[in-house]
Amino acid sequence: MIRLFNENRYERDAVSTPPNEGEIVSSLASVANRLPRISNEVQASGADLEARGVHAWFGSRHVLADVNLSFPAGRVTALIGPSGCGKSTFLRTLNRMHEFVPSAAMAGEVLLDGVDIYKQGTDVTKIRLKIGMVFQKPNPFPSMTIGENVLSGLKLAQIKRSNKEDLMEECLTRAGLWNEVKDRLNSHGGSLSGGQQQRLCIARALAVAPEVLLMDEPCSSLDPGSTLRIEETIRQLSQSVIVVIVTHNMQQAARVSDYTGFFLTEGGPGRLIEYAPTREIFSRPKDERTEAYVTGRFG
Repeated sequence: MIRLFNENRYERDAVSTPPNEGEIVSSLASVANRLPRISNEVQASGADLEARGVHAWFGSRHVLADVNLSFPAGRVTALIGPSGCGKSTFLRTLNRMHEFVPSAAMAGEVLLDGVDIYKQGTDVTKIRLKIGMVFQKPNPFPSMTIGENVLSGLKLAQIKRSNKEDLMEECLTRAGLWNEVKDRLNSHGGSLSGGQQQRLCIARALAVAPEVLLMDEPCSSLDPGSTLRIEETIRQLSQSVIVVIVTHNMQQAARVSDYTGFFLTEGGPGRLIEYAPTREIFSRPKDERTEAYVTGRFG
């Protein structure tokens, strides 16, 4: 079934910053090898997310073709590839944000715990509570305080919690921000630095207890120190939440992800070229196009 959507706007993939020409697979593999080894026998408990045969269009333009991916609980998956290959579009299909786009359409299934989130009659608001999203540019609500920002999702979703102060502290702690803001919770969110604002947005997403957190280039506008803090947060969150991150930064993919999917367009819609544990993508990719991309020969 092809599903047509019509609302709001579409933001294209950001322009990528290609790796240096001299960057080679072995250097990225050495970074990826520092991560704990993945066990295929022992998986963390929690939700499972799976895309089956996902296609996406904008009007008559077919931008994404036949993507099949599984995102196991307790893992971080990085989506890499050159600008315009459909990574961010695919990310948006995973929580039905693609349908905000005028003339948008999709086909295929996205299963959360075995249930298709595009099934007729599905409450979209509840889906987006379960599958949260953090965008490229930090977007705290400017008229709200730090504390109000964290709890804003509860208010919008009309979720009642009796221990809001405890929840606020928990979410800010999980986002790695509590110690930096605990004495100024009544300050406006816009008073924080860019990296702090991004972690505030992560805390806001966590307040509604999502099972999945989608992150669309969350560090692209941040300095190296803030990027490191966000990456530490991602690794910590992956113990309890599925994390899917779009990134143009090969070093970042190597540092934070357990699995990596490489997308590419070759005169047609974007496609998933290769998907494997991250250390394999950066040490012994099976497809020569993957190797060419991660070594910086194009992209």
